Amino acid sequence: MSLWTDFLGTEIRFVDTPSFGPTRIAESGRGKGETIIFLHGIGGHLEAYAKNIMPLAQDFHVVAFDFVGHGLSAKALKTFSPHLLAHQLVELMDALGIARAHLSGESLGGWVAGVFATLHPERTGRLMLNTAGGIPIVTAKGREDLQNLIALSAKTAIPDFESVLTRMRWLLHEQNWPLLTEELIKTRLSFYVQPEMAAARAAIGQFMASPAEPHFISLEQITCETLFLWTRENPIHDLAAARQAQAHVANSQLYIMAADCAHWPQFEAPDEFNHITRQFFLSGKLS
Repeated sequence: MSLWTDFLGTEIRFVDTPSFGPTRIAESGRGKGETIIFLHGIGGHLEAYAKNIMPLAQDFHVVAFDFVGHGLSAKALKTFSPHLLAHQLVELMDALGIARAHLSGESLGGWVAGVFATLHPERTGRLMLNTAGGIPIVTAKGREDLQNLIALSAKTAIPDFESVLTRMRWLLHEQNWPLLTEELIKTRLSFYVQPEMAAARAAIGQFMASPAEPHFISLEQITCETLFLWTRENPIHDLAAARQAQAHVANSQLYIMAADCAHWPQFEAPDEFNHITRQFFLSGKLS
């Protein structure tokens, strides 16, 4: 099935932001209820949420967007950090007239969402940290996974179909690799080969290779209801990391996906993910 079948009913457009230029968004469910904003991972793009936007738009106003330096958003990027991307989120919410939103971020997106929640608690509803970065790595395997990711990302400096496929397989549990269709790989490849991506890739690569601790989420400062949504096979930040991080966040809970997933549960097991997301953002409770 095509990504664009999943997106039927979703509006894809560009929104101008003062500091970050045109930001590409996918939006559905305006006027339906409270807003959920989805934030993708490093090197990713809003298509990561192709299987979530329309199902959740039955109950919510749903927005996903491309970070600056990613997807089809502007590429004017000299430095890169989660705090910078949190400021992009502020400007996007202002441009869309959204005073307050629930946030669901995967990987880097969870990192950005967590930073945003500490800087702008008045604008954060509930917070879902979906296999999020920005928390301490606590196992030797996690540190090995990080080095593997850096190496795989370096191989896409001159991207081609095979290097992008290899990089995206890192995201998924092996049994879910058939979900990586030719269309999805070519979509990401088309973003990576944009001429202006070279400078953005350099800034992102420098961030990945540098010590990240100063940019970590200040977990104790999160005051909103928070859900750590995790998988048993998540790379880098395994369940031990999730449990340790959750212990530092008041009013938080941990949900472990029942389905076999790795780093992209919203795409690997969308029915389960959408069910949990709907429950949590409607009530803060899971049943």
